[in-house]
Amino acid sequence: MSKRHNNLLHSNYKWCCPAGGVSRQVGGALSRRSFLQGVGLTTLGTLGLKNLSWAKLSANGATAGELKADPRLALKVKPVLVFSTPERAHQTSWRSWGGIQTMREAGEEVARISRELDGLKKKADFPVEFLPVSAVRAASELAQAKADLDQADAVIVYAAGGWLDIFRKLEETGKDLIFFCRHRTGPVYLWYEIISPRYLRQHTDHQALERVDDSDVVIDSQDELLWRLRSLCGLRNTLGAGIVAVGGPDAWAQPPGVVPRLVEQKWKFDIKTVSYDELGQIIAEARRDASAVKRAEGRASDYLKLPGTRLETGLDFVRNAFLLEEVFVALMKRADCRAITINACMGTIMPIAETTACLTLSLLNDAGYLAFCESDFVVIPSGVLLANIAGKPVFLNDPTYPHEGIITLAHCTAPRRMDGKSLEAARILTHFESDYGAAPKVEMRRGQVVTNIIPDFESKRWVGLLGKIEEAPFLPICRSQVEVSFSKDSELLARRMPGFHWMTCYGDYMREVGYALRRVKIEWDTL
Repeated sequence: MSKRHNNLLHSNYKWCCPAGGVSRQVGGALSRRSFLQGVGLTTLGTLGLKNLSWAKLSANGATAGELKADPRLALKVKPVLVFSTPERAHQTSWRSWGGIQTMREAGEEVARISRELDGLKKKADFPVEFLPVSAVRAASELAQAKADLDQADAVIVYAAGGWLDIFRKLEETGKDLIFFCRHRTGPVYLWYEIISPRYLRQHTDHQALERVDDSDVVIDSQDELLWRLRSLCGLRNTLGAGIVAVGGPDAWAQPPGVVPRLVEQKWKFDIKTVSYDELGQIIAEARRDASAVKRAEGRASDYLKLPGTRLETGLDFVRNAFLLEEVFVALMKRADCRAITINACMGTIMPIAETTACLTLSLLNDAGYLAFCESDFVVIPSGVLLANIAGKPVFLNDPTYPHEGIITLAHCTAPRRMDGKSLEAARILTHFESDYGAAPKVEMRRGQVVTNIIPDFESKRWVGLLGKIEEAPFLPICRSQVEVSFSKDSELLARRMPGFHWMTCYGDYMREVGYALRRVKIEWDTL
């Protein structure tokens, strides 16, 4: 056993996630120097702003009223109808299968596709933009659609006819491809017959393409198209996402700097660090801003009047949490992103903010931001992806040991707007381990189906578990807690659980997560 791990096992940790970070508070503060030493002087790291101040931040970032995040970016989709117009020839096979063989039939199909996509857009619970349908008979005709293809994030290939040269040309665009074929919705498409042996397997017995496989083929169903587009919208909003890391990026019980660098490589995250020294100065200035303090007091008062809200901690802790929220929103706006995470949140933030970050992170998630405690970049990508797929807040939590088809999940930073719309009832208590500050005990909905993501430390295999909330107890553990039942064997789950932290969301998004992960080369293990 290494000296480092021996120390971890024998230290008297007083936080819910032992070994959660490489740098701990010393004298109530985490210095810039100790942070840089902790992450191994990586290039992760600076917000790129000089002389941060509340006056500069509040000019653009902090406003009265609700602090809502910008919506997700729309997925831009280019529909392409591929077809043929064969000419009759005497005493030979002159046409392939399919019900679209003429220009008139192709025109009718373009109109049909346009109507279907209009219906999909109205039904979508995520932002999507469909570009005009292009109809092509040869790869050369794709040049007419180049402008649309350049701006598209994904292409739906309506494979009525045509040949492999068109598909290969579309592959060269680097866009995500979904192949749609008609059977019962008619007119039947040629590639309903041959898309597997001719294209996906390339005349072999095995999947032969690197970027397209069976999961990219849809027959008839608009709903099957919809969930794939939902997945791609989530992925499009996740890749390259910016995130502010207060106190720097970290990873639970992992070597310094390794996981944040991996996240930058795999997810292209733009991690922007704000030191606690800088944060402390900004909060001190905000406290001297009478209008900001007045806004925080007013918003705290309004919040505590919300139905189902019960205060069981000091009012000043709640007011300070709302002031901290305004500071965090200002930082995100200055950094041009909608995500933030807090390192060393089990202690360092408390003397600086005179509260805990728990309620603040809950408020931010309810407002559409992506706000996470502990700066654990093992699990944060899963939260960003799941929230961007579902369009709902997600719950970063500590799992326990599965037994008898039940596992307890708990943390002090749960959102209340878990369905993306209505607020769950909540008791506003102290943070459990410190018995200080403000943390919500969210009464999550019993009977609610939930998607759980269990990421591994190496970003190679994520486990997915569909469960159901059976109870929201009040054990002496992190304040927001649920007992989740599942249908898998408990010992199997225990043996296959990687990493530590989990990410949980209302609803079933198992297919969408797996579809997205294939594109970043992470295995989706659904037990």
